[in-house]
Amino acid sequence: MSTFFDTRIEFIRGVGPQKAALINKELNIFTYGEMLQHYPFRYEDRTKFYKIREINEDLENVQLIAKIRKIETIGDGRRKRLVAIIEDETGEMELTWFQGLQWVVKKLMPGVPMVFYGKPNRYGRKMSIAHPEMEPLTSLQEQRSFFQPVYNTTEKLRAKFLDSRGISKIMEVLVPASLPQIQETLPPEIIRRFNLQEKKAAIQQIHFPSGLEELKRARFRLKFEEFFFLQLRLLKLKLTRTEKSQGQVLGQTELVNVFYKEHLPFELTGAQKRVIREAFTDMKSGKQMNRLIQGDVGSGKTMVAFICMLIAISSGAQTCLMAPTEILANQHFEGLKPYAKLMGLRIALLTGSTKKSERKIIHELLLQGELPILIGTHALLEDIVQFKNLGLAIVDEQHRFGVAQRAKLWAKNERFWPHVLVMTATPIPRTLAMTLYGDLDISVIDELPAGRKPIETVHRYDKDRLKVFGFMRQQILAGRQVYVVYPLIEESEVMDLKNLMDGYESIFRAFPEFPVSIVHGNMKAADKDFEMQRFVKGETKIMVATTVIEVGVNVPNASVMIVENAERFGLSQLHQLRGRVGRGADQSYCILMSKYELSKDSRLRLDTMVRTNNGFEIADVDLRLRGPGDLMGTQQSGLTDLLIADLSKDATILTMARDAAQNLLQEDPLFEKPENVMVLRQIQVQRKHEMNWSRIS
Repeated sequence: MSTFFDTRIEFIRGVGPQKAALINKELNIFTYGEMLQHYPFRYEDRTKFYKIREINEDLENVQLIAKIRKIETIGDGRRKRLVAIIEDETGEMELTWFQGLQWVVKKLMPGVPMVFYGKPNRYGRKMSIAHPEMEPLTSLQEQRSFFQPVYNTTEKLRAKFLDSRGISKIMEVLVPASLPQIQETLPPEIIRRFNLQEKKAAIQQIHFPSGLEELKRARFRLKFEEFFFLQLRLLKLKLTRTEKSQGQVLGQTELVNVFYKEHLPFELTGAQKRVIREAFTDMKSGKQMNRLIQGDVGSGKTMVAFICMLIAISSGAQTCLMAPTEILANQHFEGLKPYAKLMGLRIALLTGSTKKSERKIIHELLLQGELPILIGTHALLEDIVQFKNLGLAIVDEQHRFGVAQRAKLWAKNERFWPHVLVMTATPIPRTLAMTLYGDLDISVIDELPAGRKPIETVHRYDKDRLKVFGFMRQQILAGRQVYVVYPLIEESEVMDLKNLMDGYESIFRAFPEFPVSIVHGNMKAADKDFEMQRFVKGETKIMVATTVIEVGVNVPNASVMIVENAERFGLSQLHQLRGRVGRGADQSYCILMSKYELSKDSRLRLDTMVRTNNGFEIADVDLRLRGPGDLMGTQQSGLTDLLIADLSKDATILTMARDAAQNLLQEDPLFEKPENVMVLRQIQVQRKHEMNWSRIS
C-alpha cells in the first residue's frame, strides 16, 4: 500500500521533473519520506543582528541589516568585480562579488533595508563580506530570530540554484504538508521514560528549530529512534537464532584437563580464562554459540581457540579454523601442529595450494570422523568438504568474510548448526561492535600475556634517516631482524612501487653486509612465499615490504618495524603493522617516518601511535577521524549508513536505545501488546523499503 511518504519528489511545489531528476541522481532521494529525512548537518545562528561597528574579522559569520548607498563595477575581464557600499547608523562597509555579477545586480536594492549574511574579512582599513547571502528585510524577519538549517548539496545542484537555501525552500513546502501525516513510531512508555520529543515535533524542529533547546531535543529524539530500530532488528535476529537454532551440547573437558596439567606452555591470562569460560557456557547450553572474540595482536586468541577446540573434540565433535589468506592459514597450522601432536590429535591444512592427492585423503578422513582439526582458507567452504560431525567452526579476521560465508559453514552439519567462534585482531570500538556485530555475543581479551614488553614507538622525520639507519645496524648486530614497510596505494601504484624500489636500493647501499628480502603485491605468490620464508628462517636480516605483511607473518626475532611515509597510513593499519614486532621476549621498536609538513589528522594519528599501545583506544580515535563506514569497509556500510546518529559521538544514546530495545523484546517479543502496535507497523514499513531503521511512515 502506497503512502503519502512514497510520493515522488517532483510533486513538491517548486520542484518539478527536471529538478527532481537531478536530486534523484545527486542525493539518491526519490520520495517525500526520503526528502524529509535529508536532515541539516549544521545550523547557522540567525538569532543575532550585528551593527557594522561591532563587526571584526575574528567573527565566523555575521547577520546585519543595512542599506546600499553605492554600487560600482571595478576592473575588467577576469579581474572584474562588483562592489556595494552598505551603511547603518553606526558606520559603513563593503560587499564584494567576483562571479555572477549580472544576476547579483538585479537583486541589489539601493536605499532599501536588506538583511546580509556572510563571513567578514578586513581589506586594508575596510571590513568586507565576499558573496554574502541577502534578501529584503520584512517585518517578519525583524521579529523572528532563528537557526538557519544548512543541508548537504553538490556542485551540480548548486548550479541549478539547489544550494542549501534552495533545499531549505523545498522543506518550507514539504514539512508543513507532511506534519499531519506523521505517526508516532515509539511506544508511550519509552517516550515517557527517556523524555523524548514527539515524532511530529522532532521533524519540525530538526528542519526549522524554534530555539537551541528544542533543536537539541529533536536531535536526541531522532538519533535515539534510529539506533532503537537498528538495535531492535539486530537483537531480534539474535533472539531468533538462540531460540530456534539448536547447537550440539559440547560439555566435556577431559582433553582440556590433560592439556592444562601436562602441556600448557604458559599461564593463561585472566582475560583468556574469562573468554574460555564464556565460550564453554555457550557450547554446553544446547543453543548455537555465535561469539566474537576481540583481542589485540599477541593477546593469545589462538590459544583460546585451541582450548575451545579441545572442548569440542572431548565431546566427540570435529573442528575447523578458517583464515582469510594462505599465509595466515599456514601460520595457524604451524602454530597449532605441535600442540595437536602433544595431545595425539590429527590436524590437516586445506588451502588452494593443497595437492589433489592430499585433498582426497583429507576428505575421506573428515567423512570418517578421524580428522578432528582442519585448518584452511575459503577452500573449507567448497561443497566437497564434508564432515562427519562438525561441532565448532572458528573464523579468523571476521571483517574479511561476509555473513553469507559464515552461513556456508553452518550448512556443514545437517543435524545441528555448528558453534561459531569469530576472532579478530582489529579492535573495534564498543559502539561499532554493538552495531556491526549486534547479533553476536562479544568477548574481549584485554590483557597481554605476562612478560610481553610494550612496543616502544617513536616518530622521526626524513632528516633523521642516518640516525635511524645507525639504530637498525645496532639491532641487527645484536641478532635481531628489521621490517621496513612502504605504503602501496592503488591510485598511484606506479609511483609507490618506485618508492619501494628506491627504498630497497638505498637500504641495499646502506647495509651491504646484510642480506635483504623484498615483498610486494605485484610479485607471484611463490616468489613472495620464498622471500617471506627466507626472512622467517633468519637468512635475511631486513625485510623491505608493502602492507602485504600487515596480517600474517610471525617472526619472533624481528624486533624493529620502520614505517616509511607513515602519514599515508590509516591508524588501524599502523597498529596492525606495529603488531608484527613485539612477538618475542626482546624489547621491540616501531619507528614512524614522515615528512615534516603534516596535516592535522596525520599528526593526530602519529601522536596517538606514539602515546598508546592500546588497540581499543586507537580504534576510538580512528572512528572519530574516519567514521564507521570507512573503518569497516563497504560490505558493512548498510549498518553504518545512519541518517542523523553518529557512532563516533553518540555512544551514550546508542546504549540507551539498545537497553530500551532489549527490554521491549524481553517483555513483548512478538509486539502483541496494544502499546507496541506502532513498533510492529514501523518494522513492517522498514522491511518493505529496507531503507532506514527510523524511516518516516
